[in-house]
Amino acid sequence: MEQKDLDTGEKPTWCAGCGNFVLTAALKQALAELDVAPEKVAIVSGIGCGSKLPHFVRTYGFEGLHGRTLPVATGIKLANKELTVIAVSGDGDAYGIGGNHFVHACRKNVDMTYIVQNNSVYGLTKGQYSPTSPKGFVSSTSPSGSIEQPVNPMSWAITAGATYVARGWFMDLDQLKRLIIDAISHHGFSLIDVLMPCLTYNRAYSVQWYKERIYKLYGHNASDRAAAVEKAMEQDKLPTGLFYQEKREAYGDEIPSVRGPLYKQDISNIDVAPAMKKMQ
Repeated sequence: MEQKDLDTGEKPTWCAGCGNFVLTAALKQALAELDVAPEKVAIVSGIGCGSKLPHFVRTYGFEGLHGRTLPVATGIKLANKELTVIAVSGDGDAYGIGGNHFVHACRKNVDMTYIVQNNSVYGLTKGQYSPTSPKGFVSSTSPSGSIEQPVNPMSWAITAGATYVARGWFMDLDQLKRLIIDAISHHGFSLIDVLMPCLTYNRAYSVQWYKERIYKLYGHNASDRAAAVEKAMEQDKLPTGLFYQEKREAYGDEIPSVRGPLYKQDISNIDVAPAMKKMQ
């Protein structure tokens, strides 16, 4: 399969220079290299600029409610474990409105890949500060500067129980593609937090600002949780690559009823009458 085989014919309406163009290309290249049949992939999104991504990749897609990406993705994975489930959200969608779902998806180790388009601002709703905006960030909802400390998605995911935690950078297509391939191949909950600027509503975090701070992780032991958290807590520099990975049973592995696609299970010998009687 080639990248062009995943084109839908739909044209994105993102701003010129938006990192979502690169992210979409990286995702298509990763799926093509993995040679996953389009009908075996489900991409789930919420609400936001980047949440239109399922429209541009020829797989199954579901665009849900703001902050509710992960419950839908979890339901899809439990209903059909043969599907490769990929969830896509912005930083506000993932860590703010959907923050509770994020923590528990990490804790449960649901077998899916979560790609977060992190530009530290609510872009679709015209530039309000988000959970990853720095303290002092001036926006329409924080005209005097945000008084809140930003969340740290990397340390949050590691300590909550995610078993694959990585950070990408939209200008490094090769690294981003490789992280997506590895995340999809991993059995368990995989987070890829993708740094990208919002050229319209967050000019403080420009491409140049990122270039002066980003570096690739080399010689890092991704099986060392403490070392991963230490890297996640770096402030002056922004490491990219794989922070942490461990092997652990994923959510649903120990539930007999979801070990295979539900539609393939024979329920002809199940008597639902007792259950219905209890509900009368």
